[in-house]
Amino acid sequence: MFYRVSTAVISPALVTDLGFTNAELSDLAAVFFYAFALSQIPIGLALDRLGSRITMMFLGAAAVAGALLFALGTTPDHLILARALLGIGMSGNLMVVYALLAVWFPLDRFAFLGGLLVSIGSAGSLLAATPLTLLSISVGWRTSFLIFAAVNAAVVTTFVVVVRDRPHSYAPLALTPRSSVGGLKRLFGMYSYWAISFSQFVRYGYFTALQSLWAAPFFVYGLGLDEIQASNAILSMGLGYMISLPLSGSISDIVLQSRKKVVLSTMSGFCLLTLSVSWWTQATPVWLVMVTFFGLGMMAAPGQIMYAHIKELLPSSLMAQAITAVNFFTVLGVGVMTHVLGRVIGLEPSDLAGPSDFRMVWYVGVMALGLVCMLYGMVPESPAFRNKDS
Repeated sequence: MFYRVSTAVISPALVTDLGFTNAELSDLAAVFFYAFALSQIPIGLALDRLGSRITMMFLGAAAVAGALLFALGTTPDHLILARALLGIGMSGNLMVVYALLAVWFPLDRFAFLGGLLVSIGSAGSLLAATPLTLLSISVGWRTSFLIFAAVNAAVVTTFVVVVRDRPHSYAPLALTPRSSVGGLKRLFGMYSYWAISFSQFVRYGYFTALQSLWAAPFFVYGLGLDEIQASNAILSMGLGYMISLPLSGSISDIVLQSRKKVVLSTMSGFCLLTLSVSWWTQATPVWLVMVTFFGLGMMAAPGQIMYAHIKELLPSSLMAQAITAVNFFTVLGVGVMTHVLGRVIGLEPSDLAGPSDFRMVWYVGVMALGLVCMLYGMVPESPAFRNKDS
């Protein structure tokens, strides 16, 4: 989560030190997510055949290499390549642990534990806001990334040493190439798969495109906030997201016993808050900026429950393929949305003069979120909760 959004607050330094253009900043932010997305289907197959530990070991090596290249790169192309390596290296962190949760814990804890997992991971996005700004000011962005490369190496080593793929009592299904291909055909033939995938594409793609890049120019060039205020606003987005994940998972698992009610209500709230930002002027008070972007994080996070939803609509033999196939579109959405928002802004950073220059950013979000609310509304409720109702 740190690597995903770390380009936002250091983007001014990259412009100064390496001469990044607006287009190159878009490429830098987006290439991580394209590489991440393209890795999802191979990771699903690797999890079935190699297991979590071995899969994570190879991915972790790519991540550490990417962090080192980012710290030592001397041209925009070097850093863009480094971000691609980081995208590959980070591409299994969520899916690998989801696969572990599915075999180590019961069904009615999956949404809560999945939310808790991403909530703890979201601390990385908090580190990539004000703390990274302060660290970069203190030791420089290059040394900052050398530090995180070392931390990354330690985490991956600990994972490989400590984690076991499954309990001794768990008997995995025997898989063949034919069963894998047949599972994908079944998955791709489901309306629910495409509706959930596109909803994730928009929901997470739009939120993270803002958090990882375009919110910072809006705060600085649109609203006139200083560097620390802008970093604090990005921090508030991550904090709202982090708090909402386990909370919404518990509400879905225990209180409402529904996936759809939680996801639809919060995604609608995400849409309405986005619409409200489109009306802002430069006189908008800083406290309202902080509260609103905290709320955007709170409303965006429960969409994570859609992973539990798609998992429960399919047999356990398709679990790894289903969640990685959905995650392909989830992460691809960030790359596409990052580029789309850059195109609708149209201007170079030095030419942006007020919130009106960013208005299309919010209009695109409102239209896209409204559309996926309608599409997701036609997905059936999770069978586990339908059975309880009956």
